[in-house]
Amino acid sequence: MRGWRFQSALLVTMAAILSLVGGPAWADDGNERIVGGSRVDEGTYPWVVRLSVGCGGSLVAPQVVLTAGHCVKRTGADTSMRITGGSVDLESAQARTIRSKYVYRAPGYIDAARGDDWALIQLEQPFDLPTLTPAPDATYDAGRFTVMGWGSTREGSLTQQRRLRATEVDFVADASCGRKYARIGMEIVGSDMICAARSGKDSCQGDSGGPLVRLDATGSWLQVGIVSWGYGCARKNYPGVYSQVSTFAPEIAAGLAVLRARLA
Repeated sequence: MRGWRFQSALLVTMAAILSLVGGPAWADDGNERIVGGSRVDEGTYPWVVRLSVGCGGSLVAPQVVLTAGHCVKRTGADTSMRITGGSVDLESAQARTIRSKYVYRAPGYIDAARGDDWALIQLEQPFDLPTLTPAPDATYDAGRFTVMGWGSTREGSLTQQRRLRATEVDFVADASCGRKYARIGMEIVGSDMICAARSGKDSCQGDSGGPLVRLDATGSWLQVGIVSWGYGCARKNYPGVYSQVSTFAPEIAAGLAVLRARLA
C-alpha cells in the first residue's frame, strides 16, 4: 500500500498509507510546484491557509477554517495547531499565524476512505481576510476545478513548499472513478466524494484539507471539494479524491452554528 496518501498518523486502521500531510522542510528553487501546477501570485486566493500539522484549509468565516477530518484529532478544545494565512509565502512579513481554539469534526467521520472527511477549526482570533463560500448545492460540482497547496511536488517526497502552488484538474464521474479504484480492490469511492484528474496534475502529500474550487456564474470562487485521499500523486488512471462540500452543506452549516454559539 506504499502509494496511498492520507494523514497516516491519524488513521490508525491504515497505518501503512502514505500521508497527505507534510513536514516543514521547504523547497523553493522557483521550478517546483504542486504536481503539474505553478506558483501563485500574491492575493490570488486570499482565503487559503496552512495548518502547522502539514495540511491546508480555507477560511469560511473570519475565525473558522474548513479542512479535512483526517487533519485533526477529534471534536473538542484544541490549541495545538497554528494556522498561517495572509500571504502565499509562509515566511513573508505579510503572513500572520493564529492558534486554533476548538475543533468540530464531522460527526460521521471514521477515516478519509469512508467519507465524512471534513472538519471546522475555530481560531483564537479572526483573520482580516476574505472568506471562501462552501458550495450550497451540486450546481458547480462538475467541470474544471482549481486545487492549491503548499504540499509536495512529486509522489513520495517529504519536501513541502514555502510558496503556494495551484493547478487545474477536471471532474471525473463517480462511476468511472470507482471502476478505476476497483481495479486495485478499493471500492470506496462514495457519492459524498468528487474525483478529479488531469494528465500530470494533482494534489499530493501535504495538500490534505486544502480547497478544490471553481468560479460560479458571478465570477466568484466557490469551494466544491476538500483534498482527501488518492493513490499516489498524478498517477495515470487514479484521480485525486475530494470530499464533496455540497453533500455536507447542511452539516457544515450546523457546525458553523455550533462555533458561532461558542463565540457568543
